[in-house]
Amino acid sequence: MKVVCSQSELNAALQLVSRAVATRPTHPVLANVLLTADAGSNRLSLTGFDLSLGIQTSLAASVDTSGAITLPARLLGEIVSRLSSDSPITLAADESGEQVQLTSLSGSYQMRGMAADDYPDLPMVESGMTLKLQPARLVQALKGTLFASSADEAKQLLTGVHLRFSARSLEAAATDGHRLAVLHVDDALHDEAATAEEGDEGFAVTLPARSLREVERLMASWRSEEPVSLFCDRGQVVFLAADQMVTSRTLEGTYPNYGQLIPEGFTRTIGLDRRALISALERIAVLADQHNNVVKFSTQPDDGVVQISADAQDVGSGSESLPAKLSGDAMQIAFNVRYVLDGLKAMGSDQVVLHCNAPTTPAVLRSEDTSEAFTYLVMPVQIRS
Repeated sequence: MKVVCSQSELNAALQLVSRAVATRPTHPVLANVLLTADAGSNRLSLTGFDLSLGIQTSLAASVDTSGAITLPARLLGEIVSRLSSDSPITLAADESGEQVQLTSLSGSYQMRGMAADDYPDLPMVESGMTLKLQPARLVQALKGTLFASSADEAKQLLTGVHLRFSARSLEAAATDGHRLAVLHVDDALHDEAATAEEGDEGFAVTLPARSLREVERLMASWRSEEPVSLFCDRGQVVFLAADQMVTSRTLEGTYPNYGQLIPEGFTRTIGLDRRALISALERIAVLADQHNNVVKFSTQPDDGVVQISADAQDVGSGSESLPAKLSGDAMQIAFNVRYVLDGLKAMGSDQVVLHCNAPTTPAVLRSEDTSEAFTYLVMPVQIRS
């Protein structure tokens, strides 16, 4: 294998695929990236794969001899990132396919690799469901829900985001058991024919948040209006966008019926300016973070204000008052300040409404603007009197 390519393009490709390289590999070859040079197309493709998440990208290169080799991801990435961007890089593998010489204007480096045959194949989805997604809509759905997924590996299914496709819309949902984010996005699909065969229920899949963060990262930098292809079959999904591909396993099991968790009606509402509320909560959080992250909302309907307070034992306390549109009786309800801030920052509207029934039942945060189809349910914290 012998190939010449641009330092900046190789560096960007390495940074992208290295995100799928295992930090604690179960097999030595999984700490490597696979480089495949093709003289026919004059392209160099790079692959990172940890048996759960796979990322593949390719770049234009001058390929003298076709071939493939795997090289240590971290070592290669650190060398390439430090080379001058003005100088092209030459990669040449010996006949054994295990030794590579990397040459640039400033010098040359030798690296031991491992044979490409030892590298696991990326899962290919050849049948099953195929969808064409609008990149901007997909990013919107992921941005609005990823943050609410669980980091607890014991709750495997909750470490993902549930995606439901129906006609041309997409509904994304994530929960960690303490809060639930649901975002409905219209016109997310290029055409609705793809889901018709599944009946009225549409098509749903739960994917690990880690994989979807990489998809979001990839799509956010995606400059084209071209749709992204999603293939799904037998526990695997593949996102394909031009010369970049992300593969992921699906999370098996029945996702909780989150629709049942959202109360149908509310006896109290608190309407607030979103930015003013975020600012007040971030100030109060300085104290709340010192002691269990709890902030208390106290409504005063007669005065049209809501008081937000935190009391950190042995440290201090603080409170702020905000004007609010209030309905229902006065109440006190407490939340984890971080959960409330996460939900507020995922919203786009200027005015938000907090819907409550009682201090111990789920509260729902929604936009005052009904066109923003975002619902954020958060469980209150019990106030010890």
